[in-house]
Amino acid sequence: MPKNRKKQTGAMLLYLIIIIFVFSILMLPIIDVVAKKMQLLRSSADREQALQIAEAGINYYQWHLAHYPSDYKDGTNQNGPYVHDYTDFDTQTKIGKFSLVITQPTVGSTIVTIQSTGWTLKNPSVTRVITAKYGIPSLAKYAFLSNDIVWIGDTESVSGQLDSNNGIRFDGSGNAPIQSAKSTYTCYAGQGCSSGGQTKNGVWGSASQAVQAFWQFPVPAVDFSALTSNLASMKASAQSGGIYLPPSNAQGYSLVFNVAGTVSVYKINSLLSNPTGWDTTGAAHNEYIDYNTRTLQFTQAIPANGIIYVEDKTWVEGTVNGRVNVVAAKLPYNASTAPTVYIPNNIVYASKDGSHVLGLIAQKDIVVTYHAPNNIEIDAALISQNGGAQFFYYPNFIKNTITIYGAIMTFAQWTWSWVNGSNQIVSGYPNTVDNYDSNLLYGPPPSFPFSSSDYQPLSWISN
Repeated sequence: MPKNRKKQTGAMLLYLIIIIFVFSILMLPIIDVVAKKMQLLRSSADREQALQIAEAGINYYQWHLAHYPSDYKDGTNQNGPYVHDYTDFDTQTKIGKFSLVITQPTVGSTIVTIQSTGWTLKNPSVTRVITAKYGIPSLAKYAFLSNDIVWIGDTESVSGQLDSNNGIRFDGSGNAPIQSAKSTYTCYAGQGCSSGGQTKNGVWGSASQAVQAFWQFPVPAVDFSALTSNLASMKASAQSGGIYLPPSNAQGYSLVFNVAGTVSVYKINSLLSNPTGWDTTGAAHNEYIDYNTRTLQFTQAIPANGIIYVEDKTWVEGTVNGRVNVVAAKLPYNASTAPTVYIPNNIVYASKDGSHVLGLIAQKDIVVTYHAPNNIEIDAALISQNGGAQFFYYPNFIKNTITIYGAIMTFAQWTWSWVNGSNQIVSGYPNTVDNYDSNLLYGPPPSFPFSSSDYQPLSWISN
């Protein structure tokens, strides 16, 4: 080989080495970037798969609650966390795990919190966490619920959903659905129509167009059997861990709630006089309905289970600090002996933040008394199982304002005011302000009836 040919070959080899060296220097960062991107893609895939596994854990426990609604220990009766294998549906191989931490509802709440952590077997260091909350809505999802006709006057305002299985005349203001189960119905004098009756739409009245936008009819009727709480169960709870008051052999009991979180129980010895009043069914009431003299029986903290069961007429007032449900009932039900709950004075919460709540369940009526204040506030969820929530009609006896913060559910018609044929107030409270307590939906009074037996999703958060 010629000498100059050897020199050319050596120079080309040197150039090739230099090119390879330069190319390597240039490619190393690119290779590093590509490697990191591949690693990121693998990590992203692992994170996504871990999230899907965590979501499978949420779905699993939602299914578990649907079948065992009061089991918060995954069927083990042991404290968690509860770890489960996750099997790929297509290959039927285990590819990951999820770990569950279940936080059961606090007293007075139906909200359960499920925290699910998921990871893959090939990369267990990459985890995803989902926290979901589910709750069972109480019957207090309605601000107002009636099995009878409803008339909201032009001086009345309603905050929250109103439902009736009968016709609704709505002349006031509202801010939520106003629903009747009737397409049309016959309106009588009790709603300002002629005594012979007039055919009206399920919801009608002189409310503004903005309020009429909330009118809906017909809608499915509400099963009022859901209002019938398990009174026997509540009685047993009161006897075992609450407050149980048997027949008083006097005029009944007075319950006064105190800001310290206690309740004072009095036995009523005598009653104040009042004239004859008439209820929404037209029945006359000659009995006296305000207490006069009473004797203190005891004062104690609101019981841990929150149940006070009274087998007699019951007067309730005061400042509620805690979660409590007062039930006035006698079993078996007898219309002539079923007790009424009377409200002679203000009932207010220590604060309106959801931590304080009162249920009043009357087997008969819930009645604001004759001698109650001209301006009264009632903070409570009211249930009148076989009667109405009302102020009796006393001719030409007019008070001022009644404010309700809570919910009202009655079998019969309810009213705080009475009008004549000219739509003028002739008895009761001409000004009524009804504010729905939204805390009642998933934080009702103890043993309050539910509107559904199924848990509803409330929130879903992942990391």
